Amino acid sequence: TQYHWQLQLLQLVLLHTAWVVGSGQVRYSVPEESKHGTFVGRLAQDLGLEVAELVSRMFRMVSKRRRDYFEVNLQNGVLFVNSRVDREELCGQSPLCAIDLEVIVDNPLRIFHVEVEIQDINDNAPVFPVHELQLFISESRLPGSRFPLEGSSDADIGTNSLLTYKLSANEYFTLDVQMRNDHNKLAALVLKKALDREENPVHIALLTVTDGGKPELTGTVQLVITVLDANDNAPVFNQSVYEVTVLENTANGTLVIKLNATDLDEGNNKNISYLFGNFVPPIVRAAFNLNSNTGEIRVKGDLDYEHVHLYDIQVEARDKGHQPMTGQCSVLLHVLDMNDNAPELAVTSLALPVREDAPPGTVVALVSVSDRDSGDNGKVTCSIPPNLPFQLVSTFKNYHSLVLAEAVDRERVSEYKILVTARDEGAPSLSASSSILVPIADVNDNAPAFPQPVYTVFVKENNPPGAHLFSVSASDPDLRENALVSYSVVERSVGEQQPLSSYISVHSESGHIYALQPFDYEELQVLQFQVSASDAGFPALCGNVTVQLFVLDENDNAPAVSPPGSGRGSPGPELVPLSAGAGHVVGKIRAVDADSGYNAWLRYEVQEPGAAGPFRVGVYSGEISATRALEETDGPSQRLVILVRDHGEPALSATATVSLSLVESPQAVKWDSRQRGGSEGSLVDMNVSLMIAICSVSGLFVLVIVVYVGLRCHPGPEVMCGPGKATVVCSSEVGSWSYSQRQSRNLCVGEGTAKNDLMVFSPNFPNSAEKSGTMKEQELAPNSTGQVSFMHLFYMYYVFKYF
Repeated sequence: TQYHWQLQLLQLVLLHTAWVVGSGQVRYSVPEESKHGTFVGRLAQDLGLEVAELVSRMFRMVSKRRRDYFEVNLQNGVLFVNSRVDREELCGQSPLCAIDLEVIVDNPLRIFHVEVEIQDINDNAPVFPVHELQLFISESRLPGSRFPLEGSSDADIGTNSLLTYKLSANEYFTLDVQMRNDHNKLAALVLKKALDREENPVHIALLTVTDGGKPELTGTVQLVITVLDANDNAPVFNQSVYEVTVLENTANGTLVIKLNATDLDEGNNKNISYLFGNFVPPIVRAAFNLNSNTGEIRVKGDLDYEHVHLYDIQVEARDKGHQPMTGQCSVLLHVLDMNDNAPELAVTSLALPVREDAPPGTVVALVSVSDRDSGDNGKVTCSIPPNLPFQLVSTFKNYHSLVLAEAVDRERVSEYKILVTARDEGAPSLSASSSILVPIADVNDNAPAFPQPVYTVFVKENNPPGAHLFSVSASDPDLRENALVSYSVVERSVGEQQPLSSYISVHSESGHIYALQPFDYEELQVLQFQVSASDAGFPALCGNVTVQLFVLDENDNAPAVSPPGSGRGSPGPELVPLSAGAGHVVGKIRAVDADSGYNAWLRYEVQEPGAAGPFRVGVYSGEISATRALEETDGPSQRLVILVRDHGEPALSATATVSLSLVESPQAVKWDSRQRGGSEGSLVDMNVSLMIAICSVSGLFVLVIVVYVGLRCHPGPEVMCGPGKATVVCSSEVGSWSYSQRQSRNLCVGEGTAKNDLMVFSPNFPNSAEKSGTMKEQELAPNSTGQVSFMHLFYMYYVFKYF
């Protein structure tokens, strides 16, 4: 019920209050060895408890000792001794001896702490370790000699343990008592007069010790002093304390010190043997060996400064007399530290691997060092090799941080093996090393790169669709997806706004470039585009390369012949005057070839040379001329079949049929007059003009030669792309000089002069993309460097000469 819960809560509150308030302490004192029932104190009254309530409140007392030394009378609340209390048994030599009691009462619960101090009484007499003490004193000992006695002990404390020694009356000995630093007394017999063994070989004395208690208690020991004959001199060391030093790790058998004691006796009483004292610890016996005959102390075990750095060795010198005598000395042996402990390294990696874009100051690892040696031998310095992008920074004692000192590049060094060396300052110095492998994590900081900025590709026209043209390859020094390269073509328009993707495509993974359609040299000579290589990093990086694709001409166009009369309006036979002499041009075959180079270089010849009669055709000019003066016997007409053939492989050809009619009247030869400029007078005027022109051109030629030489000695400008539609010719099987119908020259030859066939070659210089900036297809012009080539000068001179 609710009342029951409230009651329990109230009890808990009262219990807590009683626990806090009842925490008091009462102190009593009682002498040890008190009898049963001895009054100690009025406990109930001193604790503020009602005697009548002790039983109802369940009064009880708990002792922390195993025995119940005290009890409480519940009728009167008096604390009394229940059993015998021996302070020496309970607390030994402790100056403070007390028994703790806890008193507990209920309703409300209270706990009291009671402390009963046990007072010492003089219930222990001084005692000696033996009842009879044997002393052997040589008769030769001089008066004033001291003979230490073993002291007595008293189990009591305080004044009860203060001891006083007294020697029974004796004419030979007296007692000397001295106070030690620990307030204990040392008793010694002092010889008052020389002993004579023959007169009195044994002396008996009683040593009595009295404590300071009330009443006094005493203890006795009988001293039996035997007088020894002859050997009245004990061995004596030249000094009582020897201090020596020895290095740790000294080899076994190394001499530490040679002790020397002397004995003034003679014979066997003078012979001395050396031995360790009875209280020398085992650690000394394990580390050193004492030669009993020579007194040499040599190293026997391992000396380790880090384990023991000071040995206190008690050595006795005992003579070999009938009643041996001994002398003592102490050897304080200091072990000197050597640098025999190498530093110890502990490396804790924190941030591995290190990203190559990590900022300087990034903590890579923690290095802790320690050295068990001391002094300079324990001072340790840490270092790493130089010329590394890392450095060690001291954080606090014996701890260092390995931090990034400068930026790292995984593509240059993918990982660093850092040798951390810890070296102490000992002599010789000791060191320890530990390797830290620091891998560098890749970030996408390198764009794909092509091995060259421009690729030049040559492909013959009429290639099949889908043909593999070329392969580009870009490399990325990054790793994994950062180095995964994909290729694409940078889209642009070609020619009449046709997209580049209609001509070529590139495989995204392999970089293979394919032709999507056949190329036609007569329509497209140069196709320049860019290929982009992108990696798969985030963000993605890319690089571009320019590809110049040159289409090579094939002999796929046959020569096309224009009819001889096509220029006069209507075709018809050629009229040849009978007065025409040798070399007279009677007509001209005009033919063109859509190809270029050798494929467009045309050759003219009569198909049936035997049927040509007095005529011939220029091999490269196509001019039909008389080989001799015409005669009436040649007939009224001639029919020539002219074969026009290019120089391609295989060669293509076309034929043209020319009809020649011989006439007697010069006025009838209208076409020929028009072709050569009209009348004979006009021709004479033209020859005069030509002579003047030739002289002018000759002078101009000399001037051009001088200018040309000057230009050759001066560096020319970059090759730029010139405007206009030009034919690009690259090195191929036809050589580096080729002929193009787009650069044909019309040669007009005056009547009656000797004619020679002329074939002109023009040099071609394809411009590079890096010099011309942007190169558009079909814009590369031969000899577009801005300099006058020697072949052009020769060509100009040749033309003007024949004009």
